[in-house]
Amino acid sequence: MGYAIAEQLALHGANVILISGPTDLAIPHGSITKINVMSANEMHNACLNKFQKCDAAIMAAAVADFTPAKSSGQKIKSENKSKTLELKLIPTIDIAGKLGELKTRDQKLIGFALETDDEEKNAMKKIKTKNLDFIVLNSLKHKGAGFGYDTNKITIIHKNNKKKNFELKSKSEVANDIVNELIDII
Repeated sequence: MGYAIAEQLALHGANVILISGPTDLAIPHGSITKINVMSANEMHNACLNKFQKCDAAIMAAAVADFTPAKSSGQKIKSENKSKTLELKLIPTIDIAGKLGELKTRDQKLIGFALETDDEEKNAMKKIKTKNLDFIVLNSLKHKGAGFGYDTNKITIIHKNNKKKNFELKSKSEVANDIVNELIDII
């Protein structure tokens, strides 16, 4: 969704900074500047560095909620199969939450939520805890929506509880709906 949103923003005349993890996706428009990152920490630093000069940020894809406490710089060999391998996880930096703390009155911050239970309740909680202007709620409950499809079905929920449900559409059309919603609140 991030690349489709970046393209729609550019088509609407915005200068776009796309901060992206590893992917084979191409930059879809000439007015998009792409910043490549490899880790959650790199993404956090890039977002903090660019956010202060932005009118709006759309946090289209979250990094993992947890990250390994310790990583190995080399392959962990399978020859020690008799040993039990323990993986300790720690919370990953909440990038959207940090931007919400730094957001000025003139900036807009948009988030995404992919929920599996109590969808709207959990999305509303994220709006408040992350200081979002609106959130795009994805559901895995609808056929043809979510990961692995070129289509998606969303609900946009504003901080004032205003809600808009959208039908199943191509991701490009969904991105256009999101951008139009952002334009409306700016």
